[in-house]
Parts: sequence; C-alpha cells; structure tokens
Amino acid sequence: MVKKDQGKKKFEEALEELEKVVEQLESGELSLEDALAAFEEGVRLVKYCNQKLTEVERRIELLVKDKEGKLQLKALTDAGDEEPEAEEP
Repeated sequence: MVKKDQGKKKFEEALEELEKVVEQLESGELSLEDALAAFEEGVRLVKYCNQKLTEVERRIELLVKDKEGKLQLKALTDAGDEEPEAEEP
C-alpha cells in the first residue's frame, strides 16, 4: 500500500503516489476493504497536492512594465489573470 505520512513530501512524490493509488483502484483487483483504504489514501494525497498548489500559487508574482516603462509588481490571481498591486519605487 501507499505511505500515509506526508511529512515533508514533495509535490511530485505525492502526485506519483496518487497515480499509483488510482491504478490500484482502477485495476479492480483490490478487496473492498483494501479499496476503501486506497480511496482514503487517495483523498489525503489529493488534499495534500491541492494545498501545495495553493501555496505555490500564492507565491507566484510577476514583474511587468507599466505604460511608462516602470516595473510594477503584479500577483497572479486564481483565474490566471494578472491583478496589479502596489507599484515598486
């Protein structure tokens, strides 16, 4: 089965484990009890991956030039559009 301790796991490792869980579930070879345990592990991995993606998304910032050629700090919004923040001096 898949490890349950997420600890300091990297996003890529968690995603790889999630893919393995999905393969196990799709195979149809697991007992009902094992399938339920795999499903629960999959849910934990999805939550972990979503949390990591949200953390990274919040850290992404873009430096762009405004109409006068000044650099302006812009944050990436949830929709993928850029939203201007305070101008850097």
